[in-house]
Formats: sequence, C-alpha cells, structure tokens
Amino acid sequence: MYHQSTVIITIIAFLLTMLMIFIRPKNMNEAIPATIGAAVVLLSGSVSIVDLLDISSKVTGAAITIIATIVMAIVLESFGFFKWTAALMLKVSKGSGIRLFWYTLLLCFLMTLFFNNDGSILITTPILILILKHLGLKKRQMVPYLLSGALIATASSAPIGVSNIVNLIALKIIGMDLYLHTAMMFVPGTLGLLFLSFLLYLVFRKELPKELRYHSYSIPLHQNNRYHPLKKNSEDIFDKHKKLMIQMLIFVFIMRISLFAASFIGISVSLVAVVGSIILLIWRWVRIGVSPKDMLFKTPWHILIFAFNMYIIIYGLHNIGLTSFLVEQLSSMVQGSLLHASITMGVLTGILSNLFNNHPALMVATITLTEMGLEPLTLKTVYLANIIGSDIGSLLLPIGTLATLIWMHILKANKITISWMDYLRVTIIVIPPVLIFTLFSLYLWLLLVYV
Repeated sequence: MYHQSTVIITIIAFLLTMLMIFIRPKNMNEAIPATIGAAVVLLSGSVSIVDLLDISSKVTGAAITIIATIVMAIVLESFGFFKWTAALMLKVSKGSGIRLFWYTLLLCFLMTLFFNNDGSILITTPILILILKHLGLKKRQMVPYLLSGALIATASSAPIGVSNIVNLIALKIIGMDLYLHTAMMFVPGTLGLLFLSFLLYLVFRKELPKELRYHSYSIPLHQNNRYHPLKKNSEDIFDKHKKLMIQMLIFVFIMRISLFAASFIGISVSLVAVVGSIILLIWRWVRIGVSPKDMLFKTPWHILIFAFNMYIIIYGLHNIGLTSFLVEQLSSMVQGSLLHASITMGVLTGILSNLFNNHPALMVATITLTEMGLEPLTLKTVYLANIIGSDIGSLLLPIGTLATLIWMHILKANKITISWMDYLRVTIIVIPPVLIFTLFSLYLWLLLVYV
C-alpha cells in the first residue's frame, strides 16, 4: 500500500502533464511535459526500477516500429512521392470539388494504412493546405477537406494495429499479434470508416465547390528541391517519375505485408520495420546521393520519449490502485453479453480519451482488462472495442488524440483557423453514430467468424 502523499503526487503529476500537453505553451513539444511528469512519478516512488524494465519491454518495440515507419515516410518525401501522389489526386479529380473530397479521404486513409496516423497528419495536412490555397478556395471551402482528412487519417489507425503507437503498446499488454488484430478488426474498422466518410459527405456536401479553378496537376507550388511534380508545365516530369513512384509504392506495400507476416510467424516486427527503413535509406543514397545522416535530425525521436514517459505515468496510476478501482467498478459490466461489454467499454474508452487523450485512456483501459480474469474471446473483443473507442470515439474533441493536436498546431502555423465550434459542429454529428456502428459491426463480425 502506498503512502497517501505518493498517491496524491502521482495523480497531480498525471493531471498537470495532460494539461500541459493540451495547451502546449510556446508550442512546447509534448515529450517535455511527459518527461517531467514521469520524473515526478518516479521520485514519488509509485514506479520502481523493476517496473521500468517491464515498461521498456512493452513500449520500446512499438516506438521503434513507428519511428522506422516515419523514417520510411521521410525518405519517400525526399523523392517527392507524397507531392506526386497529391498531383495524381488532383489529376484524377478532373476539376470536380466533390471528386477531390473523396480522393482526399482516400489519400488520408492510405497514408495511415501504409505509415501511421501521426505520420499521415504530418504528411497530408501541409500538402492539402498548399493545394487548397493554390486552388483559391475560401476558408469555408477548405474546412471540409482539412477536417474530413484529419478525421479519416486518425480513425484509419483502427483497422490495423501497426498504424498507431498506442495500439501497438496495447497489443503487447494484451498479448495479441498484429495478424490476429487485423483479422478481427479490419472488416468492422473499415466499415466504420466508410460510414464516417458517408456522414462527412452528407455534412459537407453543400459546402463543397462543384468546380475547381485548376483541374490538373500543373499548380505552381513553392519548393526548393530539384524536382517538384506540382510545378507548372510539369506533365513530362510527372510521367517520367511515374515508374519510380509505383516501384516505391510496391515496396512500401510489401514491407507492410511483411510486418504482419513477421507477427504471424513470431519474428520481431520492429526488426522488420527497421530493415525496411534501412533498405529505403540505401535506395535513396544510391539514387539521388542523399546520405542517411539527415535522419538523425529529421526523425521524431520525441515519439519514443513521449510514449515511454506516458507509460511510466500510467504505470504509476496503476500501482496506486486506479486499475483495481476500475476492475471493481466495471467487472459486472463486461461479464454479461459480448455486445453489452463491447459497447460499454468502447464508449467509456472514447469518453476517457476525450477527457484525458487516447494514449493514457487506452493504456489504463487495457491494463484494467488484463486484471478482470476474462475468458480469451471476451478479453480480445473488449480490447478491440477499446481500440475503437480510442481511435474513433476520441475524435469528438480535438484534444482526444495526439494526431488531432498535431493537426491543430499545423493549421495554426499556417494561419488557418478552425475553431472548436467549427470542429464540434461536425464531430458531434458524425462521431457518436460511427462509434456505435463500428462497435456493433465488431460484434457481428466476431459472432459470424469466431463464435
């Protein structure tokens, strides 16, 4: 039993850490308050050295996998892959604002599927801003693309566990592999995304421009690299690089499949991800002569620091009795029908994610599940329901996920204002029904295939 002062200090450290992450004074990196909070928790005595070893085993592999994936994304950006993809999106839109809306959603979905939700936000948001500004769209016309893209990019981490660092950590805690997660979640998760896309279109359909001023990929955008596929009169260059871009897309797809294959046969997923990023780095070095040294500065190492320190704080809450309290309160709710358990825990995790961010919410919910003594199928089902609550339910408020916090920061840096009211007037309509629909789809899918 911990001393009362230890309990109080741990709780205060958590609350102050979350407050600092939400308000980000002077654009403070989220890893800084997480590090300070973790240090306070360690000094309070609620987390021991033995606990740190356990935390390392659960967080390190997930963080390395995500960082390796982001390195791959940075390498592809060096080739102009993402701007080329955006140019292709404009080309196939054929001057239609409605087509551009659907291709925006598809782009954001694929970026999360092939990389991860934070990386997708970092990649697609600046590209969309450049495109929309050069199309001459007014603010009210830009909102449907930017907001819908952000929601789809973040929610798209639900179908496969490897697209979100907190999903990977939770997988490690629960003892599932990527293959099983995807087999159980991909269909209901994708159905939920399709439903979300449909509702977003219904909400924004009157605000979407029917015709665009420019309807090809010859949009003059600023860029300092030797090659920019969106520059004026770039059709020849666009076609010339088509083969290379397709080759890289195939490589990324193969690497993505390899992660699931590795998980299925028991090979380290993080090792496969690192090998893939190294191959791409060598490919870039040989092809365009760019040394891998730039990765030391471009790689977001703070993700590993943030994840590790947040888990220390959550482990402190676990040790002082939070999860024991939740087990006592929630056990009766998850012992009934599978549907009732899934919806209850999914909605609860969504609420907690909006209050405290989905990183701590999912970690606490997952640790709690492991202590309930649930039978294997119920444990996995409720865990997946928590993932849905964390990845989709968390989108009700812009502070619910790290990805949406990053998105708001990018918009602010580009002097684009999407207020909380602008955000809420959309999410209050689309997120609750999508959350319930996806949880119900999960239940039906598992009932059909696994029961």
